[in-house]
Amino acid sequence: MPIHCFDEFPPALRKAHSVTDDICRAPTGLATAEAQGNWNRMATSFLAHGAAAPEHLRRVLEREPEAALPLAAEGLFCLMLGRRETAAAAGASASAARRALDLAGAPPRAAAWVEALEGWLDGSPGAALFHLEGVLAVNPADTLTAKVVHAIRFMMGDASGMRRSIERALAGHDGDHPLRGYALGCHAFALEETGDYAAAEAAGRAGLDLAADDAWGLHAVAHVHDMTHRPRAGIALLERNDGAWSHCNNFRFHVWWHKALLHLDLGDYDRALSLYDTRIRTEKTDDYRDLANAASLLVRLELDGVDVGQRWGELADIAENRVDDGCLVFADLHYMLALTGDTRRDAAGRLMAQVAASGAATTEQGRVAAHPGLAAAEGLAAFGEGCHARAFDRLCAARAHMPTIGGSHAQRDVFERITVDAGIRAGRLEAASAILDSRTALRGGHADTFARTRRNRIADARRATDHAAE
Repeated sequence: MPIHCFDEFPPALRKAHSVTDDICRAPTGLATAEAQGNWNRMATSFLAHGAAAPEHLRRVLEREPEAALPLAAEGLFCLMLGRRETAAAAGASASAARRALDLAGAPPRAAAWVEALEGWLDGSPGAALFHLEGVLAVNPADTLTAKVVHAIRFMMGDASGMRRSIERALAGHDGDHPLRGYALGCHAFALEETGDYAAAEAAGRAGLDLAADDAWGLHAVAHVHDMTHRPRAGIALLERNDGAWSHCNNFRFHVWWHKALLHLDLGDYDRALSLYDTRIRTEKTDDYRDLANAASLLVRLELDGVDVGQRWGELADIAENRVDDGCLVFADLHYMLALTGDTRRDAAGRLMAQVAASGAATTEQGRVAAHPGLAAAEGLAAFGEGCHARAFDRLCAARAHMPTIGGSHAQRDVFERITVDAGIRAGRLEAASAILDSRTALRGGHADTFARTRRNRIADARRATDHAAE
């Protein structure tokens, strides 16, 4: 389907819709002031990762249940949850949105959102981006569309695409744009993920000055502190700006996770575990993002020799129930961490089989499952079984392509850490050292505590080898 641009629609169709723009300076096709107000509140809350966004969208649809744009938004937001049942719900939203579009028409922006939803449901988030980027090409001031593009590219691990897209959108976000702060927060994260740490910190702080509740921008600056090994300053930043994320949906657990990582870098394991219990897993949700926070923190702690007790059990229960989802490789690999953490070999084997089966599909996620997903899953399972040489081989086979699973450098770093430790335990000291070199280079030359301790372990292993050879 073509990208819809405003000028492509005949005048009669364009005039059939409300010309009232939303807070993003873009048309919605909504007919009532009440629905428009709730839509604006939804958009602002969504940009801020606010817990109230779903309620505002529900109220829009109560007022205008056959409006194409909010129906498409409902479907796209469901797909972002990465679960089989929410994908089914997205399909229902798409059908309703298509009916609304065919019966009554809608602004070109809404039509493009519907087509984006249909493309993603067909297995191509890239098709969704094609349609949504078309909206931004016409109207770069459309902050909500820019944020959705940003989110999809994040899920695809497309850091350079995130940066290009948000930098084009910034052209429409002048100093008078009411949502400029959130656009700067997206820019900050894209800058961080592409290694421009100083610019990322500046953009994130500037965004917070304009939008004090921009959790995404704050979290981008926390990423900078993690990547540049400034844990104390990062902790202070989060503590000073707790208002930016206390209002959030489950994204607040992710910000607490970042704080725990900063404490971990300081060797403050007790504090990291306390944050796990009282903040990160205070609500035992089964959202894959929450499980990823939890599982990756427990792995980091265990790699540093910390006994995490019985905490793996509830995560493994969730993971075992999700073995057949096959929606996101990123989620599958974190489920594998939970299953191996609790030594559930049968379930881990079923998950590997599911990833292999997903890899036979011709969808975009299918290609990611085929590679690097399957090799990574095999490597994680081998590490859990203590087969360190095999774990290292399989994880190294996956390593160059791991960004395609999505997420951030910080989130994927758990797989780097496992790979390094597998190499050290397997005696692959030179290869493990080379990975540490690459990892430090990614951080602008800043060696964190993990890198230093592993360097010491490699040096100890070399001395032991030399001593044995004498």
